[in-house]
Amino acid sequence: MSTSRTCNRGVVSPSEVFHSANKMRERDSKSSLFLADKKRRIFPLIFMVISLCGLSFYLGGAFCWEKSRLLDENKGQNDASKVITRLGCQSTFKQEPFPECNTTMQDSTPCTDPERWKKYDIHRMAFRERHCPPQSERTECLIPPPVGYKVPIPWPKSRDECWYRNVPYDWINTQKANQNWLKKKGEKFLFPGGGTMFPNGVGEYLDQMQELIPEMKDGRIRTALDTGCGVASWGGGLLDRGILTMSLAPRDNHEAQVQFALERGIPAILGIISTQRLPYPANAFDMAHCSRCLIPWAEFGGVLLLEIDRVLRPGGFWVLSGPPINYQVHWKGWESTEETQKANLDAIQDLLSRMCYSQYAMEGDIAVWQKPVENSCYENREPLTLPPICDDSIEPDAAWYVPIRPCIVPRPPGVQNVAIEHIPRWPERLSSPPERLKFISGGNGGAFRTDTTLWKQRVNYYRSLVPTLGSNKIRNVMDMNTLYGGFAAALLNDPVWVMNVVSSYAVNSLGVVYDRGLIGTVHDWCEAFSTYPRTYDLLHADGLFDAESHRCEMKFVMLEIDRILRPTGYAIIRDTANFLDKAQVVGEAMRWNCHRNETENGSEDSKALLVCQKSFWNSPQMEDRDVDQ
Repeated sequence: MSTSRTCNRGVVSPSEVFHSANKMRERDSKSSLFLADKKRRIFPLIFMVISLCGLSFYLGGAFCWEKSRLLDENKGQNDASKVITRLGCQSTFKQEPFPECNTTMQDSTPCTDPERWKKYDIHRMAFRERHCPPQSERTECLIPPPVGYKVPIPWPKSRDECWYRNVPYDWINTQKANQNWLKKKGEKFLFPGGGTMFPNGVGEYLDQMQELIPEMKDGRIRTALDTGCGVASWGGGLLDRGILTMSLAPRDNHEAQVQFALERGIPAILGIISTQRLPYPANAFDMAHCSRCLIPWAEFGGVLLLEIDRVLRPGGFWVLSGPPINYQVHWKGWESTEETQKANLDAIQDLLSRMCYSQYAMEGDIAVWQKPVENSCYENREPLTLPPICDDSIEPDAAWYVPIRPCIVPRPPGVQNVAIEHIPRWPERLSSPPERLKFISGGNGGAFRTDTTLWKQRVNYYRSLVPTLGSNKIRNVMDMNTLYGGFAAALLNDPVWVMNVVSSYAVNSLGVVYDRGLIGTVHDWCEAFSTYPRTYDLLHADGLFDAESHRCEMKFVMLEIDRILRPTGYAIIRDTANFLDKAQVVGEAMRWNCHRNETENGSEDSKALLVCQKSFWNSPQMEDRDVDQ
């Protein structure tokens, strides 16, 4: 992006300064002593004036900004743009159209790139964690869709089927055929709802689980974490039962499991439990689940299970099916020995006992443990019991490139209503001010209620700008810069789910989002998001560029939005006018169709809105390759 600025500020020219100096010397020529003194003084003065003029010109250009309001032409209100300038300045931003990326990048995930894995440690599979490329290696191009890509099938039909060409990978179909993860039929993949431990369908599996955990039926369990999620059938099945799941899986030889999940319209994100904390706050999820995810829970001092413990709410449930549960029946099919699987189960049970978990239920292939509600159990353990209680050197909610530690994170002092038994049940918890508000600067019940009301008004206005909002054409939504999750709460009755993102450099309010019964993640928008291309229908950014402009170049953030936005998807950018000017120029260089609007408060608002729709285009490279095949 190049920038040129012009500014008429009425500064004194250098020639006028010299002319003034000559007159002064003529007037005072009678006194040679005085003249000498003047000479000694005038030249530093001239240098100072010239320097100040240059500095004034530079600062004027750096701080001047242009506020323009483009009225919506589609409504026939006005086909001209009104430009308001301040300080006598005007700014012009230019961006050449971005080229298309090579077709090999159609599924690019920059921070989890298999081509870079060999550079990183294999210990605990750390190479599959986030490793973002340096700025010098960032691409500045538009990622093309696969050959034959179509607009995704609308929700809720998408939960059961998707276009084969949108995620054209047969590995899971071939390797998991007997487990009913998915089946290819004609131009589509079908999802029967099966999984490794529930080949007969997720419904039967969840029915059994609900019998073991009655809290799944009465609103006490609202948020869940599924580690090693496959194609997210477990999370998809829970949606009908009022439970919102964050499905988690790494980018690995299962090729595109998270991509399948998002194509289906089920919440999911790329991730792995390895050496870094998961990007979630402490005490976030009501339930965590592992169905043959093959994570070595009892190894490495139990550090992987301790990370699940950190993000699990007091009184929350950890559910395990698959090895080593019911090993007496299944050990032969696991290519193991009965003794090995018994030792694994004993090790897990011993670790959980030392972590003060109680065995809640174990029947058939499913085992359930419950996290303690109070800290008293930790305090009553024998001295030197492992794992130890964490000290206070690392904030429990810190979750962005923070190493996992082999210790127990206790419930924070002064917080009583974060446990499952004490937090309001769903859906009351959505509108109840969480107790954790008191740990956020300016956070209180009044601010929370005001934010909730404000976003209801804003979302109602957004519907007039994006008529498809509220229809089944928009399913996967992201709020890129949330505070309390108010935008997501206002969309509760729409057929959508919302990924609430809190900046890693902002106040960490993500715990409040989870206490409301919503889901989200911490993220730094100077880096790529942990998802595949073409996975979101709508991205909403409120004040993101204003907040992050000192750290992130807008061009790269906009290219990241384009990467994860589906063709024909929408971006709603709410920001000050100077940032919207730049965003509109960059958006048009990315082939977006954008229009400017006032906010719901009209021209008095210091912010405005830019609503853009990503165009649907096919790469000639892909078409040529399809012809060759």
